[in-house]
Amino acid sequence: MPAFLTGAPALSTVLLLIGSNVFMTAAWYWHLRFKDVPLFKVILFSWALAFVEYCMAVPANRYGNAVFSAAQLKTIQEVITLAVFAAFSVLYLKEPLGWNHAVGFSLIAAGAFFVFHRW
Repeated sequence: MPAFLTGAPALSTVLLLIGSNVFMTAAWYWHLRFKDVPLFKVILFSWALAFVEYCMAVPANRYGNAVFSAAQLKTIQEVITLAVFAAFSVLYLKEPLGWNHAVGFSLIAAGAFFVFHRW
């Protein structure tokens, strides 16, 4: 394990998942502002972004499994995905989020609570 990941695997996992989600969100949605770019170029560039995403997501899950279950890792990833997408949507795509988005995201956060809560 790289030295920067040995001290706090939970924090390192979250940071790597944030990074991976930034790249994957960009891979999936950056081109929506550039509809004049040919689709094959969009796909090639998106694949390059996705490669970087995988280089962060795979270690995040491997190292994170030392402190989280697979279900918890997936839940963390989904919550981060929504947060990154919300920021990307507002800041890059210039698409506002409404109250319905807030309610939907809140329900997903409530689901995350139950994944991490021990009965």
